[in-house]
Amino acid sequence: MADAFIPSPPSNGLHLGPFFFHAYGLAYVAAVIAAVAITSRRWRAVGGDPKLVQEVALWAFPAGLIGGRLYFLATSWNEVPPHWWGPFAIWRGGLGIWGGIAAGTLVGIWVLHRRRADIPVFLDAAAPALLVAQAIGRVGNYFNQELFGGPTTLPWGLEIDPAHRPARYASYATFHPTFLYEIVWNLLLAFAPARSSCESTPLTTSSAYG
Repeated sequence: MADAFIPSPPSNGLHLGPFFFHAYGLAYVAAVIAAVAITSRRWRAVGGDPKLVQEVALWAFPAGLIGGRLYFLATSWNEVPPHWWGPFAIWRGGLGIWGGIAAGTLVGIWVLHRRRADIPVFLDAAAPALLVAQAIGRVGNYFNQELFGGPTTLPWGLEIDPAHRPARYASYATFHPTFLYEIVWNLLLAFAPARSSCESTPLTTSSAYG
């Protein structure tokens, strides 16, 4: 094992009385709150009504969960619990990010179209927020001890418990924290200094919220 490393988490969630809250689920909630807050601020800056952001989130978030679950079922059926309720067992994990993004985006655009909002400007306002949300969501991968890379002895190598190591790497203890690399990359893109078009192009009243 490397002399210095990132320790593995003691648990993948926390107990509050009789309830157990998975860290991945809490990260999802935090990600949605952050995305709505950032998008609302950027949308308001160009004359948009923040209520539209909340409405889009109200539809897009559950659509994203459904899309993410369907994508997982299509690509990782072998990981679904072998029971009749298996396909619905999201508490056992299993959400595909690409399915979630696709479904959530399509439903969000549908809401924007119905409200006659300026879709390109709204998406420009939402883009950095979605990157921040993705970064927050990836924190859940740390608690689940998943989405790590190959073995490494670098100081920022991530300790992985034996139960979570691939069979061929069972003798290794620390691995590249791939999800951490993505977190850093997402945040760098989200806070890039370049001014976006949504910060410089105000909306007309009719396109702010139909």
